[in-house]
Amino acid sequence: MNEPLLVFPDPPVPELAQTLDLAGWQWKAVSDENMARRSEPDTGWAGAIVCADRNPEAAFAVARAVRKTDRPLEPLLLLISGAQLGDLDLRDDLYDDFCLSPFHPRELEARLKHLFWRVGKGGRPELLEYGPLVLNIETYQAALSNRPLDGPESSSAR
Repeated sequence: MNEPLLVFPDPPVPELAQTLDLAGWQWKAVSDENMARRSEPDTGWAGAIVCADRNPEAAFAVARAVRKTDRPLEPLLLLISGAQLGDLDLRDDLYDDFCLSPFHPRELEARLKHLFWRVGKGGRPELLEYGPLVLNIETYQAALSNRPLDGPESSSAR
C-alpha cells in the first residue's frame, strides 16, 4: 500500500504515532476536515484513524468530510473514550470499527489489519482452523460452524 493513512488530529498523540511507525504504516496527520481534503493523495487515502476522545466534534467533522467525497474512505477506525460508547449508534455511518483509548498497541494493529482485510486492502488475518472451529488469532475471535462464539449469535449456537 503506497497511500498513507489519514490521522486526526495533528499532531497525533505520541502513542499513536509511535504505534503506527513501529508497525510500518505510512500516515499523515491533519488538523481539520479542510486539511484532510486538501492533503488527500491523488489515489486517495488508504484509510483513516480518527481520534474522537479529546475533540469529538472536530473528529466527527473530519470523518463526515472523508466519507462524503468522490472516493468514500474505507476503512475508518475511531479511537474513543469509554464514555463515548453510548454515542456510537448515532454515528455508525461514519466508522468501520472503533478502539477504546487509551489503546494497547497490539490491539490497534490487529484492528487495523482486520479492517484492511475486511475491505479487501490487506492480507487475510491469521486464522487457525480445526474442523468447524475457526480462531482468529489477531482479533481473538472464535467461530464454530460459522457462528461467532463471542457475540449475540453465540447464545443460540450453544
